[in-house]
Amino acid sequence: MVKKIMFPVVSLLMLLCCHFDVNGQRRSKADTDTQLKTTPKLVVGIVVDQMRYDYLTRFWDDYGDGGFRRLVNEGFNCKNNHFNYAPTSTGPGHASVYTGTTPATHGIIGNNWYDKVLDSTVYCASDAKYNSVGTASEAGKMSPHRMNVGTITDELRLHTQMRGKTIAIALKDRGAVLPGGHTANAAYWFHGENEGKWVTSTFYMQQLPKWVSNFNDGSAAQSYKKPWTAFKNMATYTESGPDNTIYEGLFETETTPTFPHSTPNLLSKTEDFEIIKYTPYGNSLTTDFALAALEGEGLGADETTDFLAVSFSSTDYVGHKYGVNSKEIQDTYLRLDADLERLLKALDKKVGEGEYTLFLTADHGAVDVPAYLNAQRIPGGYMNWEVMNTAFDEFLRYTYGTTDIVRNFSNYQYFLDHKIIKNLDLNLADVQEKIANELLKYKGIDRVYTGNQMLQNSYDRGIPYILQNGYNQKRSGDILVVLQPGTVSYGITGSTHGSPQIYDTHVPLLFFGKGILKGSTTNRTEIPDIAPTISSLLGVAFPSGATGSPVGEALRY
Repeated sequence: MVKKIMFPVVSLLMLLCCHFDVNGQRRSKADTDTQLKTTPKLVVGIVVDQMRYDYLTRFWDDYGDGGFRRLVNEGFNCKNNHFNYAPTSTGPGHASVYTGTTPATHGIIGNNWYDKVLDSTVYCASDAKYNSVGTASEAGKMSPHRMNVGTITDELRLHTQMRGKTIAIALKDRGAVLPGGHTANAAYWFHGENEGKWVTSTFYMQQLPKWVSNFNDGSAAQSYKKPWTAFKNMATYTESGPDNTIYEGLFETETTPTFPHSTPNLLSKTEDFEIIKYTPYGNSLTTDFALAALEGEGLGADETTDFLAVSFSSTDYVGHKYGVNSKEIQDTYLRLDADLERLLKALDKKVGEGEYTLFLTADHGAVDVPAYLNAQRIPGGYMNWEVMNTAFDEFLRYTYGTTDIVRNFSNYQYFLDHKIIKNLDLNLADVQEKIANELLKYKGIDRVYTGNQMLQNSYDRGIPYILQNGYNQKRSGDILVVLQPGTVSYGITGSTHGSPQIYDTHVPLLFFGKGILKGSTTNRTEIPDIAPTISSLLGVAFPSGATGSPVGEALRY
């Protein structure tokens, strides 16, 4: 009797165990699927041109709740994020963000550089094989052909069998062409001059889509030809210096660099649209166009992940003109904050809150105006190349009998004529070292490294590490010069960049949205880490030349 009762009980327990085991397996599979990848409907990459990290903290109290504050409070903030190479400029910056590697690999060693094979200077995005679309000028003769590797945008296109769209947008052509990668559906940039239109290249298409033509035919560009007035009460702009200083540039007809900026060219509705770039309105125009792209291309409208790459370029133009400590730079960032809020609200509405993933970073930082630093008794200065070159030419003639042994100087690199060196029966490494030692004697130069050092050594920290990551064996020069901290090769007004110094390398990195944890880190992250992080989140292959590592702390799974 006992056995008869026990048998059904045991059988029931076995069935229950099997049931829970099966469900457990199913839950485990579901969990594994969730942890394997995140599938946002849209990835948005934002690069703010010339944004130092401290612009995030310095202007924090004046930002609204829906722009930078929202990204920080609801996203993940990498507080110790750096460029790990030099030169720190726009072309290499955008290429590095999207390829996940450095100029040593992707080959974009500057905005322009001396091509040793062609014996001429080339531009990072120019390509004579293609024609302009949207303008009769040559502003559209561009492609990414000088970028040697793929991008995260390329990998997403490949992963989705080209079903996922990539649209890249920036005022600057290089700020759109390089992020778009080799497979972008479209890259658009703003052609100012007397046209004020968004244009592209036959690399992408033969004619503009209707939504772009409609945008160009509208009054958006004309609407920003207006006085640049302060966004808020200027009495609250206590995080920047006086409005009228000797460290700032002037618009035409201006006698002081003060608000409001209202000049004939800025007010004209029919000509000189280039001037919009030098005001925060250039960022607003970029936002307008990005929102039009979101609608016109149907980005994030289905389950296949799309990519929208947006670069805000006016911050760079304003920084170069007015400098890091100006009222104008503060006003530009407060207005950009409002534009970011506008963009995020549109993404919430069109794509869905929590249905997109976004990152925000910069393509380089900037140095304070050296004259201003000097006024505060902080080291800084201006490189006097004319005086130095006189002495340097004398050295070359005395040592080698000719100055032609140096073929070119660009991006703080000397390119030597290897044929002359061979004809003189000299050893290249010896010539590099002798010239490097001579250059070290000159005022304003802090360090000098040779191409031979870059080839023979492996650096893992400090300035030589940064230079080596920027050194491309086929494209870079023979001798690399580093100016003293705070010393620039620039005019006496406005800020600049390009060096391996920390003020040019320390920039924001914010992750936000689907698959991203809330939090922050002070662990060092580097620009090439961005693409591998997005690749890991999406579960797609890393870009073909990637050398960075995922920022694991930022990822939910």
